[in-house]
Amino acid sequence: MLGTDFRTGSPNWLDLGSPDTAAAAAFYGAVFGWEFASAGPEAGGYGFFRQDGKTVAALGPLTEEGARSAWMQHFMTPDIQATTEAVRAGGGTVRMEPTDVMGEGWLAQFTDPQGAEFACWQPGNTAGFGIASAENTLVWTELHVPDPVADIAFYAALFGWRHAEMQAPGMTYRVLSTADGDQEDASFGGVAPLGEGAGGSEGGDGGEGSEGGEARWVPYFHVGDVDATVARAEANGGTVLMPAADVPDVGRIGWLADPFGAVFALLKPDPQM
Repeated sequence: MLGTDFRTGSPNWLDLGSPDTAAAAAFYGAVFGWEFASAGPEAGGYGFFRQDGKTVAALGPLTEEGARSAWMQHFMTPDIQATTEAVRAGGGTVRMEPTDVMGEGWLAQFTDPQGAEFACWQPGNTAGFGIASAENTLVWTELHVPDPVADIAFYAALFGWRHAEMQAPGMTYRVLSTADGDQEDASFGGVAPLGEGAGGSEGGDGGEGSEGGEARWVPYFHVGDVDATVARAEANGGTVLMPAADVPDVGRIGWLADPFGAVFALLKPDPQM
């Protein structure tokens, strides 16, 4: 599962673009208990979701023309310029060239060859988020694309990711790991074929997770009670895309959209995992 010992290709930042940051902060505060702290007037409305004084994720206004509200997964790179060139060479699109973020690190934003948006963060003063895999924090990240094999090859060229195949009803799920360390211990996410069982972490079969048929990365947050969290989300204007369901050998999961349409998922891991 995810941690904060970031290596090349590790998820190391997560942020939400929203058309109404105040309302989004209130929603996620009600759902997860997060506190929102502004990064200051020079940050253009950007700020941080915090739990127990540690940064879980971040929130900012939409900045790209025509952009829709969405969570953006960032991956650690030690050389963002080289990664940017590798994205181009691999058939991806550079949406934002590498930019120095006030000395905290370097940021670039991309779209992979199948249309899933992601970003990279080269650490400066800020290595990444301060907590992961605890309750109400990021625990898994999942890619939904039409051709998982081709897209995994694209990311492997960027980060050296490894993968392992798991068979599930009607689909093959591929578990992703960073290049370093024990492959199982280094796992952080997975890839599911879009429209074939999309929506289930590690092989779940909740078909509504592929809502809209859109290639994307989806963050999973660890919660102690999926059903209660779904109820809080609904009570605060969220939408259930996939009701809470048990996935054998994985745990209980659910898919949601916040009041502005940003998709995210919940996972209560099986204690034996």
